[in-house]
Amino acid sequence: MSNMTPSELLAKGAAELHIPHNESQLRLFMAYAHELARWNERFNLTSITDECDIVVKHFLDSLAIFSVVDIPLGCSTVDIGAGAGFPGVPIKIVRPDILLTLVESSQKKAGFLTHLVGQLELPNVVVVAERAEDFGRIKENRGHFCCAVSRAVADLAVLAEYALPLVKEGGRFVSYKAKGAPEEVERASGAINLLGGCVEEIAKVVVPFLNAERYLISIKKVAQSPQAYPRKAGTPAKKPLV
Repeated sequence: MSNMTPSELLAKGAAELHIPHNESQLRLFMAYAHELARWNERFNLTSITDECDIVVKHFLDSLAIFSVVDIPLGCSTVDIGAGAGFPGVPIKIVRPDILLTLVESSQKKAGFLTHLVGQLELPNVVVVAERAEDFGRIKENRGHFCCAVSRAVADLAVLAEYALPLVKEGGRFVSYKAKGAPEEVERASGAINLLGGCVEEIAKVVVPFLNAERYLISIKKVAQSPQAYPRKAGTPAKKPLV
């Protein structure tokens, strides 16, 4: 790993994940890494600043979804708590057909995302500077998305309340988790069922060059979420469903 450039590292990692990619996409990823490092000098977007670490811990980690989930062509996808764009923007770079909505409550991070989408000239991307609960209480957003994703945001019971009301029946919510994921799924099972979800898979994934446990939790939307959810902003985190 140490003798590879960030671009070479990304290309090799993507190949190991069996993700088709081209030179244009690799250039977009490198431009992304550059903008992230540049903005990080002014705003605390990520604690990971080395470009090789960004490739492994952010880009390849985000792309691991493709080893588990088959995202339909043209799928409307919402990234909840997008932060500096993970996993939504890497997913979009390798699958430009996806219609992506990035929901991020921090105005500074949403500002970075808006800048990034413009710099990379990514089509069909919407940045929403709003809390997930408020976004999920808007009628037009409920049951609208065929896929929801979230990475490093909150406990699964809380995430389920943010995500599942947004997903249409037959769609999926995919949560990125680290060590302890199976136990977290067990604790969140009541909330998932209440919100119309059914756990399809708890997949342990191998992220190239990353020496850490990673899981992807795939939850299928099998019934409508009750209108009462998500509750008002702040409540899901303070009083998670059981």
